Amino acid sequence: MTLRRALATATLLATASLTAQAHARPMTPEDVAKLESVGTVAVSPDGSRIAYTTASLPDITDGEDNASTQQQLNMAYGPMNTREFLPEDISVSDVDFSPDGRMISFVWGDEEDDRAVWGIPVDGGAQRKLAAIEDADVRTHAWAPDGSRIWMLASATADEAREDEAEAGFDAIVYEEEPQLNRLFSARIGEEIDEAPVEVTIPAYVSAFKVAPGGQMAVIESAPTPLVDDAYTKKRAYVLDLTSGEVVRTIATPGKLDDIEVSPDGRQLSMIAGVDVNDPAATTLHLVDVSSGEYRALNQGEPEAAVDAEWLADGRLAAVIHKGAESALRIYNPDGSVAEEHAGGNLILANIEAGGNTLALEAHSARHPTELYTWSNGRFERWTTHNPWLAEIDFGEQRTVTYTARDGQQVEGVLVEPLGGAPRGGAPLILDVHGGPEAHESNGWVTGYSSPGQVAAGQGYAVFLPNYRGSTGYGTAFSKQHTGNYTDPEFTDLVDAKRALVEAGIADPERVGVTGGSYGGYATAWSSTALSDEFVAGVMFVGISNQISKFGTTDIPYEMYNVHSQAWPWDDWQKMLEVSPIYHVDKANTPLLIMHGAEDPRVAPSQSFELYRSMKVRKPDVPVRLVLYPGEGHGNQKAAARYDYNLRMMRWFDTYLKTGNRDAPLPDARPDLPEGTTGVEQEED
Repeated sequence: MTLRRALATATLLATASLTAQAHARPMTPEDVAKLESVGTVAVSPDGSRIAYTTASLPDITDGEDNASTQQQLNMAYGPMNTREFLPEDISVSDVDFSPDGRMISFVWGDEEDDRAVWGIPVDGGAQRKLAAIEDADVRTHAWAPDGSRIWMLASATADEAREDEAEAGFDAIVYEEEPQLNRLFSARIGEEIDEAPVEVTIPAYVSAFKVAPGGQMAVIESAPTPLVDDAYTKKRAYVLDLTSGEVVRTIATPGKLDDIEVSPDGRQLSMIAGVDVNDPAATTLHLVDVSSGEYRALNQGEPEAAVDAEWLADGRLAAVIHKGAESALRIYNPDGSVAEEHAGGNLILANIEAGGNTLALEAHSARHPTELYTWSNGRFERWTTHNPWLAEIDFGEQRTVTYTARDGQQVEGVLVEPLGGAPRGGAPLILDVHGGPEAHESNGWVTGYSSPGQVAAGQGYAVFLPNYRGSTGYGTAFSKQHTGNYTDPEFTDLVDAKRALVEAGIADPERVGVTGGSYGGYATAWSSTALSDEFVAGVMFVGISNQISKFGTTDIPYEMYNVHSQAWPWDDWQKMLEVSPIYHVDKANTPLLIMHGAEDPRVAPSQSFELYRSMKVRKPDVPVRLVLYPGEGHGNQKAAARYDYNLRMMRWFDTYLKTGNRDAPLPDARPDLPEGTTGVEQEED
C-alpha cells in the first residue's frame, strides 16, 4: 500500500459511517479489480506482534501496470495498529519470525536475483539477505530452533547443457520425462551470508517440510514426481533425520494429504488427510505418533471438514472446522478429546497461526474479503481493514439456504439477493457453481473476478452458490455421492436449486443462468446442453466438454479415476461419451460464452474448442463465443485477464439472462474499458 493509499485509508476509516450513508452504491467490476486481502500470517514467538502480507493485484483500472498478485509485508501490534514494513516494490512470500523474535524472515527475489531468504529486524532497519542457493530459487524456509541455521527448500539445479541446447534452438520438451526435483539445504546464519549451504538428501519430490523441536528431525511431504497427479494420489509424509538425510519413519496415509504440524514436544503430528484413496478431499483431522507412525482420525464421519490446524504452546491443538457454509474454532486436548469449540458467527475462519498466548486467524465475511483476526477474551477481534471503501457499498442481503433435492437429499448453498430484494415474479438468477467438486462455498466473501456475487446483486440479479453433491464440508459420505456418478445427482441438484428458488419467489423461472470454472465449467457446459431447457444463459470457464478426450489431455488421470469416475473410458466408451456435453449439443438452445486459459494443463483448451466447434456446426443459430487468455492456465492470474473476464461475464448475462432473450445478437466482442485502463489516454472527439 502506498503512502497515498495509507492516508486515504485513514481518512475513510474515520468517516466510514458518514460515507456509507451519503454515497451508498452497488459494487462494480472496477471495485473487484482493486480488492486487497490478508495473505500470509506469522505470529512472533512471544505473541506480541503479527507479521502478515497484504495480497493485491495492480489496479489496472487506475493505470497500474499489468501483473499477478503482489504481497507486501506488514506488521500488526494490535487491533487497527499496523504498518508497512518494506517498500511497495518488494513482493514477499513465506513469512516467518526468527526463534528469538528479533527478525522477520521472508522469501524474495527480483528480475535480476534468484529468490532467497531475507530478514529485517522487527525494531527497524534495512533488510538483508540471510541465505541463498546459487542459481536456484528458494521456495520455502524454516529456522532451526536455536536460530543458528535456516533450512531451505530450493528449486532444481540448473542444467547448463540443457540451457545451451535451448539457446541453439533445440528446445523440444519430452513430456513428463524431465522432472525438476526440489532440493533441501541448510545454511549457517551469521553476520555474513553462508556461501556454502549444505545439501541434505531427500526422497523424490518434496513439496513441504517442517523442522521438529530440537532441530534434528523434519517432517516432509514427498511424492514420486512433480506431476500433479502424484501430488493428489501418491504424496506421503516422512520423518527425516536432518543429520544423516535418512528417512526414519513413513506415515503411510492411504488418501490425499494436506496440512501437517509438529507438536511442541515433537512427539505428535496433526495431519489433515483423506480417509482412503477414494476420499475426494483431505478434510479429516488425524493425530500421528511420531515414534511409531500410527495415526488415528479425530473427526472421521462427522458432517464437517478440517481446514487448518495449529499446535498451541500448552500442547493443545487448535483447528478451523467448516460445517457446511459456516465455520468454527475447535480446541483439542493433547489426547484428541475436544476441550472447547467456538462458532465463527458471521465470520468464515480460514488459516490459523499461534505464538505465545496469541492465536491469529484469517477470516472473511459477507461484507469483506480476508482480514486478520485474533481469538481473545472469548471473542474474535478484528485487527485489519484493507478495503475501507467497502463502507460505501450497498450490499445485497446474503444468507444460507437449504432445499430438498428430488431424491430427498438436503442440499445447502449461499444466496445473494439483488439489491432491494427480489421483485414480484422473481429476479434473474445466476447459479455460480464451484469447481472440484471437492470444495464448498461458505457464507462469507463470495465475489471475485469469476464469481458474480455482489457485482451481480448490484445489477439486479440474485446469485446462488450451491454446495451440490460432491462438495466438502458435509462429511466424506456426502462428497462421495458424486463418485462414479457423473452429472447425476450432482447436476440435477442445480435444477432442483433453481426450482426451489423459483418456488420461494426469488428467481424468475424464465431467467436463470449458470456459470462456473473447472468442474463448475463442466456443470455449465452440461446445463447449457443436456439441461438447456432449464437455463437461458451460460458462462463456462476452463470447463470439461468431452470426458473421453479429457482423460487423454489432462495431468490428473488417476485423480479422475479415484475420486470422480471410478472407471476408465475404455471400460464403457458409450457411457463416458453420454456424460459429455458435446454428446448433447443437439439439445443446446442456451447462449454460451466459453473462456479458457490458453496454457491450461488441467483441463486442456481443446475441451473448449470441441464444444465451441460442435455448437457452431450443429447449432449455428445458438449464440456462442470462445475467448482465450494467452499465458494463463487453469484460472486467470494477471490483473488484466481477470478484469477482462469479469466484464465479459457480466455483459453476457446482461445480454441474454437479464432480458430472457436467447435470440439476442452477440454483444460486442471487446469489453468497454474505462479511460486509462490500457495506459493510453483516449482522444476527445
